[in-house]
Amino acid sequence: MSRFAAPIAEQIWDMKYRLKEADGTPVDRSVEETWRRIARALAETEADPEEWEPRFYAALEDFRFLPAGRIVAGAGTARSVTLFNCFVMGTIPDTMAGIFDMLKEAALTMQQGGGIGYDFSTIRPRGAAVTGVAADASGPLSFMDVWDAMCRTIMSAGSRRGAMMATMRCDHPDIEEFIGAKADSARLRMFNLSVLVSDAFMEAVKADGSWDLVFDGRVYHTLPARELWNRIMRATYDYAEPGVIFIDRINETNNLSYCETIAATNPCGEQPLPPYGACLLGSVNLARLVTDPFTPEARIDDAALEDLVRMAVRMMDNVVDASRFPLEAQAREAAAKRRIGLGVTGLADALLMLGLRYGSEAAAAQTEDWLRRIARASYLASAELAKEKGAFPLFDAEAYLATPMMQAMDDEVRDAVRAHGIRNALLTSIAPTGTISLYAGNVSSGIEPVFAYAYTRKVLQNDGSRTEEEVVDYAVQMWRETQGDAPFPEYFVNAQTLPPEDHVRMQAAAQRWIDSSISKTINCPEDISFEAFKDVYLQAYETGCKGCTTYRPNEVTGSVLSVSEGDTAGQGDTPVLVKEAEDGAEVVYMSEPLDRPQALEGNTYKLKWPDSEHAIYLTINDIVVGGRRRPFEVFINSKNMEHFAWTVALTRMISAVFRRGGDVSFVVEELKAVFDPRGGAWVKGKYIPSILAAIGGVIEQHLVATGFLESEGMGLKSDPQARVVGLDAPRGKACPSCGQFEMRMVEGCMTCASCGHSKCG
Repeated sequence: MSRFAAPIAEQIWDMKYRLKEADGTPVDRSVEETWRRIARALAETEADPEEWEPRFYAALEDFRFLPAGRIVAGAGTARSVTLFNCFVMGTIPDTMAGIFDMLKEAALTMQQGGGIGYDFSTIRPRGAAVTGVAADASGPLSFMDVWDAMCRTIMSAGSRRGAMMATMRCDHPDIEEFIGAKADSARLRMFNLSVLVSDAFMEAVKADGSWDLVFDGRVYHTLPARELWNRIMRATYDYAEPGVIFIDRINETNNLSYCETIAATNPCGEQPLPPYGACLLGSVNLARLVTDPFTPEARIDDAALEDLVRMAVRMMDNVVDASRFPLEAQAREAAAKRRIGLGVTGLADALLMLGLRYGSEAAAAQTEDWLRRIARASYLASAELAKEKGAFPLFDAEAYLATPMMQAMDDEVRDAVRAHGIRNALLTSIAPTGTISLYAGNVSSGIEPVFAYAYTRKVLQNDGSRTEEEVVDYAVQMWRETQGDAPFPEYFVNAQTLPPEDHVRMQAAAQRWIDSSISKTINCPEDISFEAFKDVYLQAYETGCKGCTTYRPNEVTGSVLSVSEGDTAGQGDTPVLVKEAEDGAEVVYMSEPLDRPQALEGNTYKLKWPDSEHAIYLTINDIVVGGRRRPFEVFINSKNMEHFAWTVALTRMISAVFRRGGDVSFVVEELKAVFDPRGGAWVKGKYIPSILAAIGGVIEQHLVATGFLESEGMGLKSDPQARVVGLDAPRGKACPSCGQFEMRMVEGCMTCASCGHSKCG
């Protein structure tokens, strides 16, 4: 009998985690063999592997302990990949040579499958003098563009593109440009952005004081703190970025505050790390630990939870020794501190099984209690490991015991650490678990609420056809199995129905016993007022959160999936994901390409690429549809015969896309994203990564000039006169992996409900 609770779980395992030969032939014949492979690999570091392999296997069995995807996919494969999920790179020097040394290190790290974080606050602001070359600095944003172009070309292990986090201090002179960077939808698409917000800044905001923007001791600009805060909030309200990281709180509560300073996080924010810091992740599946669900006796057994945590800590500690590292500096940092990030998934499902409404005071109290028990068991297990194998090398008993987390622990934990030291400097974190949760039977992700009780997923078959299957939340399936067709109780809630303050309450409750941080998205309704939206961030700060990430659906961020009341499998009031047409479609879609009129109006543009002998000429002709001018065809010509084949191909492909209609602004975005490995060029003070990117820029200028696009870097905006022709509903953004229009925001990352693809891995 299959161990998988749902077809999607087996499909995810086969696609992402099952070991296969290079030709696709499976090596893991079953998920039991995958568990055995992992258990064997992690037991090899033990003095007696035969003792620990079966115990590790038992922890993995039935998806109770879920190591992060890189461990599941890579452990025991002999492949040159890292088992660590996240890295923060070294401090970027404020020199050209140092900056590009860091770029090289980033490429090597992403090549092995690691997501990375960088603090760009160390680079001098735009316009600052560069000594010795009689020039002004281009600023950190220009170098972030270079990082972004590099990231597009590096395919991470497991066929996932690299994910990056960029942070900048709230007092950096270029912070306003950083805040507004994502207004250009084609810029910095490989980055998540977060502002490092200090306590002093928050106090200035509350007091309506002034705020200095400073670099290297020089004040470049002074402005009202509230004005800068409102800019952060407005950008996040409109574009879902940047996020906010309360950096002083992170450093003050860090178990290693006596020997490190943190200025950046990994791409999803749950791991604040020092320079060259690395962390591996794993999750206890709370949904699988509940006994007697949906009854008054429903509970999680303390002894079973503590035993599973002890085994998980030991397994994750062994990963430190079993993993490869892209850089020697990362290996040294990991060995010196041995930090791990054990968290949970299936929390919302577990709460449902206990009859608790996610976001309620009772649910927050239960969440805090579970995580306190996990933290306590983790620290005791790590102290026992220190007794057996030694404490982490930088352990300082007096300094460590004085940290806020150790002060919050009971006497038994403190006495154990005082007597034996501790094996792992930090132990707990709550990571994004979108794909791994699907693999575990579609349990609720991390500490997020249930996104939707059920949705329909299109599955690509071997013959190219697609079939539909229902994907049901794990707790909902348990309800069906135990309660039949009985209607859901009032405590059944999902992400679509929760007010933002309930999200914040749950994040704050969890944070109290998490020594690192938490990846969580606070869903906000589209019609939330700007003032109420700002209050969400203030509530997060006042209740002890280490950061805040929100998502408000709108025409920029997208509202791809929505929940509608519909019937599924006899459950008449189950919300089901459906695609809905909004009032007045935004774009015109044509089921068949239009015939070309005899005459069209257009423009011709000359593009001169540096170091190229001949210019390229672009002619863009337009057609009027419904009283609106839109692009119809493109001709690209050059005297350089080396360009002949690709210019003809590009002419035909772009023209074919234009003639199909719809929001064709993605053509601009894709062209502008093309990176030439031989190097781009600086054109009019801006780095252009390739000649194709330059062509995309010319097309974009034409579309702006003709009114098809609102402005540079913006997609097609709402047109109340537009209509849908030949399709039932407007489409949102397609998944870059499977092409399905099933993208949704999960734990701060757009994630595909159809195949599990996520930019953040």
